[in-house]
Amino acid sequence: MHMNKILCIGGGPAGLYFGILMKLQNPMLEITILERNRPGDTFGWGVVLSDQTLANLIKADPVTGQQISLAFNHWDDIELFFKGRSARSSGHGFCGIGRKNLLNILQERCEALGVVLKYETDINDLDQVTAQYLPDLVIACDGLNSKIRNRFAETYKPDIDVRNCRFVWLGTHKVFDAFTFAFEKTEHGWFQIHAYKYNEDTSTFIVETPESVWRAHAIDQMSQEDGIEFCEKLFSKYLDGHKLISNATHLRGSAIWINFPRVICKNWVHWENMGAKSVPIVLMGDSAHTAHFSIGSGTKLALEDAIDLAQTFKLHSAQPLEDVLNAYEKRRSVEVLKIQNAARNSTAWFENVERYTHLDIEQFFYSLLTRSQRISHENLRLRDKNWLDCFEYWLTDKNAKQTNSLDPVYSHKTRGILPMLMPFKVREVVLKNRVVVSPMATYSALDGVVGDFHLVHLGARAVGGAGLVMVEMTSPTPEGRISVGCPGLWSTQQMLAFKKITDFVHQQKTHIGIQLGHSGAKGSTQLGWEHMDEPILGGNWPLIAASPVPYGPQNQVPRAMNEDDMQALKAQFVRSTKLAAEAGFDWLELHCAHGYLLSEFISPLTNLRLDKYGGNLINRCQYPLEVFKAMRAVWPAHLPMSVRISAHDWAPGGNTDDDAVVISRLFKQAGCDLIDVSSGQTTRDAKPVYGRMYQTPFADRIKNEVGIATIAVGAISNGDQVNSIIAAGRADLCAVARPHLADPAWTLHEAAKLGSRDIEWPLPYLSGRDQLYRLLTTQQ
Repeated sequence: MHMNKILCIGGGPAGLYFGILMKLQNPMLEITILERNRPGDTFGWGVVLSDQTLANLIKADPVTGQQISLAFNHWDDIELFFKGRSARSSGHGFCGIGRKNLLNILQERCEALGVVLKYETDINDLDQVTAQYLPDLVIACDGLNSKIRNRFAETYKPDIDVRNCRFVWLGTHKVFDAFTFAFEKTEHGWFQIHAYKYNEDTSTFIVETPESVWRAHAIDQMSQEDGIEFCEKLFSKYLDGHKLISNATHLRGSAIWINFPRVICKNWVHWENMGAKSVPIVLMGDSAHTAHFSIGSGTKLALEDAIDLAQTFKLHSAQPLEDVLNAYEKRRSVEVLKIQNAARNSTAWFENVERYTHLDIEQFFYSLLTRSQRISHENLRLRDKNWLDCFEYWLTDKNAKQTNSLDPVYSHKTRGILPMLMPFKVREVVLKNRVVVSPMATYSALDGVVGDFHLVHLGARAVGGAGLVMVEMTSPTPEGRISVGCPGLWSTQQMLAFKKITDFVHQQKTHIGIQLGHSGAKGSTQLGWEHMDEPILGGNWPLIAASPVPYGPQNQVPRAMNEDDMQALKAQFVRSTKLAAEAGFDWLELHCAHGYLLSEFISPLTNLRLDKYGGNLINRCQYPLEVFKAMRAVWPAHLPMSVRISAHDWAPGGNTDDDAVVISRLFKQAGCDLIDVSSGQTTRDAKPVYGRMYQTPFADRIKNEVGIATIAVGAISNGDQVNSIIAAGRADLCAVARPHLADPAWTLHEAAKLGSRDIEWPLPYLSGRDQLYRLLTTQQ
């Protein structure tokens, strides 16, 4: 790789810092940075970086890092003001610096190293500029509204999502000694501030509110001055008489209030012919990606882009330029996506503050601190053990009152217990903890009858400490099974086989539930270890479904159910429900997810009916609701019923989480106690956005918007995640699947790893409890 000239278009943190690092790496490089503004111009106030990011800067260039470090204002605390109360937590490690100060430090370092800075140079003609400078590499860091990204959009393929809140970036001479969040309710809705100091006498003061609330107050029709005065009055109690200041006087009226645009680019590198050579144009910083200011990552991402690309050049200096840039994009885009996923969660939290305002300040604060899902329960313990200990005590005490628990294991007078170990009461069933063994198909039944395998499989998980063990989807008819190895519940023989299992589970002081469902168009398929979802090679049985829509081109086309079919199947569900009660199950779940028959009625992708069971969402839910109501009528009143739904089809034209809220409300009105919140699998075209706890936000929304208990499921892999979900009030229970396959005693082991002695151990294991506890805590 031979490179002599680098041209950076945009003189923000990304371009300046990249210029510094590359000049340090190779002083012979000719590096020019073109900036449209003057050296002293900046339209922001302070920026925030974490202690970790500052350490990265010091490592990359000690001189610049130390200068920035000395200019930073450090603080550890976050303070919350909410509904007339306040709360404070420490140990969070923030640094604030004025944006202008940061740019000046980077500009001076560039000049000292020989990087050429040209100000007041607006790039209206890229071809003319590149012809003048003849670069070997162009870095496009021209910001959020990047002209270069727009020009080559066909290559970069940007996806820009304009978010739902309006915010204004102001300053004040009120100095906050903590990163401060304050929430104020008006007659039209909630406003919030994000405030922090960045020098000795000035703080950033960001005001944010949903678009609908902003318009309801007619701020869109106010002058800039009147809009700022509105904010001053609303948040006067936090300003101590200080004014709010704008440095965006070049804007008029309400233009200083903007919606945050989330930018994701599929590609970051475009190759353009410039004279006799092909030159790469690499996006960096906000031109390539954005992350919401609520996790303070815009400047962080820009600086770390620069670090990463410079390091890639250093490590791969002997490789062709194309290989270097491909390596950079491949690695860096993954890291950025992690931040953007966290930012997406954080953004959604602030857009939907109303959803959480029913919480007490203790839990509201916990939810705020963990909103991005990057900060976990145990991470909070590392940051501020005293605060978390107090919160656990508060949560334990509140839960004990809700469950009327008198068991001393759950009623500590001096300390709390882990949220995952708190009991949960629904109707007259009290689960001993919040961990559920998720229903998992095992393909091991014979003619629909469960056997010794199921006794060992389910019994081992009951011995392993879970509060509720769920049996896999069980069909009310032979034709409703997914495969020949799936269980059924249409006969006395099957009921008695299940009773053997429920009796054993109850001996372990654990509750057991069964999930009833019909496979619909996804039935008559091979066993899971053969070719999942593919038709049986011979002996297929006919399928029924909401509409004649096959699950895939290779799957059988089902027959659309008529009303006689629907009434007959409903009666079969009722018979299975009665048999489940006879078998001794404590919990009943109706499967309305994953593209099985009842899910096929709910999704517009699989319900093409023209009768009263098709069309709008209410109609599509009618048959599943009829089935549920009929089952609820014969299921014992003191026992709970849940419904599993696909909260998102992850496919164009399918249901979304907005629809899931409506679906959940309908089932709640029908007498459902909990919504088991899954997603996808309704069509082969689904493209889920996977990640840690990726379905939990759906459970969170349903629980806090609909006001019904939820079960979170999906990529929940450790006790720390369960604790975070339960403590924040995002769900009431967590269903854990694959980890329980690997470790039947997952609940016991996770509790021990987290240092808890509050788990109820099975009697045969008590002698080894302390040894296991010591072993696991020593290994940490």
